[in-house]
Amino acid sequence: MMKFFKHLAVVLAVVFVLPVGAQAQDFRFSFAGTEECLASEGTVDECVGTAARDCMTRNDGGETTVGMGYCLEQEWMAWDALLNMHYGEVRAQARAADAETAQYNANIPSQADALRDMQRAWIAFRDARCDYERSQWGGGTGGGPATLDCLMQTTARQALYLRAQRTD
Repeated sequence: MMKFFKHLAVVLAVVFVLPVGAQAQDFRFSFAGTEECLASEGTVDECVGTAARDCMTRNDGGETTVGMGYCLEQEWMAWDALLNMHYGEVRAQARAADAETAQYNANIPSQADALRDMQRAWIAFRDARCDYERSQWGGGTGGGPATLDCLMQTTARQALYLRAQRTD
């Protein structure tokens, strides 16, 4: 929970430190570019960040620190929503598999517990990785967008990993 507040502080710092002329509420964001890239079988490296780049390009002030922060955060939040959806689906499938295997052998490790533990470890990894990314900016204003880019990239990869784990 403490890491969440650190990242929230980064986002708030980016929003409040910069000039008022480039207000994020004036920006438009669409996840469509990223979705289209993935649907056309683009690679993760090609597709993740497409919507954020489109947002930065299509909005006046999108190249500012505020603009970059807004666009990166919007794509991160879109990936986070997908991650949570896929996690819920995989968790339900894991619980069902646990119930089925419990009928035959009580000594089989729980898939649901292993999934939960993996996700918790992933969150710690994500936070540590993105803290490291921020540290490379030495307190400079680029640290906010660098952190958000890291959160977006890392979350997208985990969302796609979880999507691939679904058995439907």
